[in-house]
Amino acid sequence: MGLLRRGSSGGAAAAVLVVVVCVGCIATTAMAAAAGGGGGGECPKYKDSKQPLNKRIDDLLRRMTLAEKIGQMSQIERENATFDVMRNYFIGSVLSGGGSVPAAQASPAAWVSMVNEMQRGAMATRLGIPMIYGIDAVHGHGNVYKATIFPHNVGLGCTRDPDLAKRIGAAVAAEVRATGIPYVFAPCVAVCRDPRWGRCYESFSEDPRVVQRMSSIISGFQGEIPPGGRHGVPFVSGGRPSVAACSKHYVGDGGTTRGVNENNTVATLRELMTVHMPPYYSAVAQGVSTVMVSFSSWNGVKMHANHFLITDFLKSKLRFRGFVISDWQGLDRITTPAHADYMLSIKLGIMAGIDMVMIPFTYTEFIDDLTALVKNGTIPMSRIDDAVRRILRVKFTMGLFERPYADLSLAGELGKQEHRDLARDAVRKSLVLLKNGKPGDAPLLPLPKRARSILVAGGHADDLGSQCGGWTITWQGLTGNNLTAGGTTILDGIRRAVDPSTEVVFAEAPDAGFMRRNAGRFDVAVVVVGEPPYAETFGDNLNLTIPAPGPSVIQNVCGGGVRCVVVVVSGRPLVIEPYMDAIDALVAAWLPGTEGQGVSDVLFGDYEFTGKLARTWFRSVEQLPMNVGDEHYDPLFPFGFGLETHKAN
Repeated sequence: MGLLRRGSSGGAAAAVLVVVVCVGCIATTAMAAAAGGGGGGECPKYKDSKQPLNKRIDDLLRRMTLAEKIGQMSQIERENATFDVMRNYFIGSVLSGGGSVPAAQASPAAWVSMVNEMQRGAMATRLGIPMIYGIDAVHGHGNVYKATIFPHNVGLGCTRDPDLAKRIGAAVAAEVRATGIPYVFAPCVAVCRDPRWGRCYESFSEDPRVVQRMSSIISGFQGEIPPGGRHGVPFVSGGRPSVAACSKHYVGDGGTTRGVNENNTVATLRELMTVHMPPYYSAVAQGVSTVMVSFSSWNGVKMHANHFLITDFLKSKLRFRGFVISDWQGLDRITTPAHADYMLSIKLGIMAGIDMVMIPFTYTEFIDDLTALVKNGTIPMSRIDDAVRRILRVKFTMGLFERPYADLSLAGELGKQEHRDLARDAVRKSLVLLKNGKPGDAPLLPLPKRARSILVAGGHADDLGSQCGGWTITWQGLTGNNLTAGGTTILDGIRRAVDPSTEVVFAEAPDAGFMRRNAGRFDVAVVVVGEPPYAETFGDNLNLTIPAPGPSVIQNVCGGGVRCVVVVVSGRPLVIEPYMDAIDALVAAWLPGTEGQGVSDVLFGDYEFTGKLARTWFRSVEQLPMNVGDEHYDPLFPFGFGLETHKAN
């Protein structure tokens, strides 16, 4: 079968593998009879890359048993995906949850070896259907040590630059492929309407038009769909390192009441279609391969059980031909409490139109129950065949049958300088200047590089983990500077930006006494405050105040007799109005990722401030939800606001 031996690596073995895969029809002739394709040297059509796509799908589908079909519909967690499990249960897909890695600080070689071992199990099955490995890559290849971490979507939306998003998608695809993975659970195309939501930083904007424009990142991940390509059919380019993309979370996840994660979105059909659905029009038009269903509900109906929106609208009305995947244990959560009636949940989810089910741990229960539901006629075989047909379509389109195994040829893409330069540029363009000088004063920014002394205050100035936010190395993210290699903190960037003669003093939480003792010492202060890392429900926040000691740092420094610029590192707007009188200049830096030097590039005038708010900056949480176009719209800074500067001379 041309399988690499366990533990083999690199050069010769990989070369042999490529040759065998390329002549797959010859290599699999001996298996044809066992696969139901007859003997006598006949090559199964599904193995022949010269056959039309639908003929390959039809040929393979007619050979498959119910067990093999249900296996294709199953996506399990990496830690369960042994060779034997993959082979014995015909598993169609594997994922890494947030922080799920082969080893701490695992190298590309370790990732590739792990993925290939799982693939060997899949290829050892009767029909040799390759599995597809998926991973969250919402702002870079976040699980992986040394990866480039780009700004989260909340910042990218402020760039209003679809081409930048596309280039970021291509860079992320290359870094993901460097670890042997062909599928990403990205982008999030949620339209976040309430910043109290813990996933708001995963959204490009409160405005669906901005989200639609920035969904160009899909073409970066997958490649540009060619002119004349069929609408709704998944497309993944073979011309460069590309990955299958996943638009999520379908649909209305950004509109839940009070921003509560996984909760209920109360909206008319018209509101749903005009606010939350438009990004999916763009995604389907770009040939997105998969769509992930939201944990949330629409008017009390769980999205994972919503036949109208998944089957009638997405699949039939929009003519989406890729596969629909559940979220993590998404079927379990159809009932309250979760998993209370799993047989019912499976029935509702599969009949709603979900094709692949993310069942990280309870895969045997899922397989047994779904098998029973088909055998007793509750779920028709036609629904199973539709699901498997869609999954196979994506796998054939990606070229997985011709190239099932990964190699180390792309290892150098991980964290490469070209990608870090792109991320740094994205940081520059995402920054939004909200204030630049008190009334009657000259603008504070750009800052002078040649100064006597600059105070840098606030823990976020020297915290790579807080810059990156959630979905970085672990699901929730980490604080500190030891989470990954490479990258620069904002403090690093300031030190590199200024003249060698300029003193840079860092104080994490200076009190009033510190400022009195150093009266007259500093020409200017840069105060960097913000949120700790978080993800999903852990980020839900009903007050949105700046976490301590941020407020006291602002008050002590900006009220201490020195002109100050406050840089806010956060996944959303925070309550800032109480401090505005004391602040000379205010910058929204969002969650910039590993390339903090992009912040100092703009602070010191090497580049201009150009970013515009993609979210309304409220005055108080009592105003929420408040979005552009609302009848009662009284923000501190409106949607689209952003001051500009010129480069320093």
